[in-house]
Amino acid sequence: MHGLKIRLDESRQDVVLIELEGRLDSHTFEELETLFEGLFQRDKHRLMVDLNKLQVNSSAGAGVFIGALGICQENDGNVALIRPNPAVREMFDLLGVFHIFLIASSPEEALLVLNN
Repeated sequence: MHGLKIRLDESRQDVVLIELEGRLDSHTFEELETLFEGLFQRDKHRLMVDLNKLQVNSSAGAGVFIGALGICQENDGNVALIRPNPAVREMFDLLGVFHIFLIASSPEEALLVLNN
């Protein structure tokens, strides 16, 4: 699969579920950045991001997540990463930022950790 596929689900209270599939890299990170900016303009700052089907991540993609986390936290929100696969986890670990995110094994668990 080439490119990045993004699916939004805004049916859970004031929390947005974002499901990512495909490649998040230097060619596609701007798609996610644009999505986050649109959510922030609508005052959506509590995000759950399912990373289970994300095939590749790059430092550019990780930077988008780090920036989004900062904006969310500045606005009393947060970002929960759901099911980060080993490649994604390794990229965040290499950058030394994996520990700053909330981690969950399901959207239901992510909702719980975001509500605490």
